[in-house]
Amino acid sequence: MIRTQHLVGLAASILLATLGPLAAQQPEANLAARLMEDLMWNRGPIGGPFALVDHTGKARTDEDFRGKLLLIYFGYSYCPDVCPTDLQQIGLAVGRLGIAGEAVQPLFITLDPERDTATHLADYVTLFHPRLIGLTGSAEQIRRVALAYKVYYAKYPPGSADYVVDHTSFIYLLDENGKYIGFFPPGTTADRMIEIIKLDLRFRSKN
Repeated sequence: MIRTQHLVGLAASILLATLGPLAAQQPEANLAARLMEDLMWNRGPIGGPFALVDHTGKARTDEDFRGKLLLIYFGYSYCPDVCPTDLQQIGLAVGRLGIAGEAVQPLFITLDPERDTATHLADYVTLFHPRLIGLTGSAEQIRRVALAYKVYYAKYPPGSADYVVDHTSFIYLLDENGKYIGFFPPGTTADRMIEIIKLDLRFRSKN
């Protein structure tokens, strides 16, 4: 059994790895830590319904993806390193699954709706996988879905036109009914995702 102090240390290390300048600031760091702990300890519901717009301009809700395993990633297209690295691994995982990958739908939900319009996302998501769907919406719509998934994000520096978005970077796995299964930490390789997804698909094929 993993000891409590080990989990707390793991949460702290992931927090520092996934947040930039805000990781050392208050009260932003307190909020980030609370959301991180809620996710790590599975406190309260994780996930839920959403109504957004995809990269083709089509209105989308969570109901549109029933019957598929979902890989959901929150980030933004101007992210210089973490987002493209994780999205690349997601794309590789879905591609390497072959036919089995048809049962998996990857989603990219922007945390920067001001810049990540549907038109902009259309050019971005195709860089990683042809079936990756980019989702955007109003600032309030994004805030609601981010909080539902215990995602922390904030612009830095506040009020600047030339900003970055500090955010936690987990890959969420949901079942065919839209129910949260668990998460992959940032930096998870395609091979590890494939391993877990195959186990889940085999389990569901027997039940």
